[in-house]
Amino acid sequence: MADEEYEADMGYEDEPVEPEIEEGAEEELENNNEDATDDVIEGEEKEQEKTERTRKTSKYMTKYERARILGTRALQISMNAPVMVELEGETDPLEIAMKELRARKIPFTIRRYLPDGSYEDWGVDELIVEDSWKRQTPSFLGIGFQ
Repeated sequence: MADEEYEADMGYEDEPVEPEIEEGAEEELENNNEDATDDVIEGEEKEQEKTERTRKTSKYMTKYERARILGTRALQISMNAPVMVELEGETDPLEIAMKELRARKIPFTIRRYLPDGSYEDWGVDELIVEDSWKRQTPSFLGIGFQ
């Protein structure tokens, strides 16, 4: 008698019950999925148009961007991140980061905000980096150009 009162569910108590789908609703779901893929494709095209248009900011990396990129990348390297260039005996993370920057191998994107609230994204490999540390010589050392 106890077996007759027990109802075998064979499922979990918290498992949600799947709603029954009417016959016409299946076709609507399929059509909605096709529209969603079209939206994704249109979004990708807009992204390409956005990057292809002319940019408002300079193509040169500022000294502040350079400092932040080198510092961040050196920290990553010191925490055992994979190095993107061949090492030739370098052990200093900052030196390795500088070598990666010269080789344009740092996988970062710089976001420059504009006064109107919009922004431009630049890849490190797209920007021109001047070796400002080579051009500047301290005058107190008495070193000059010949």
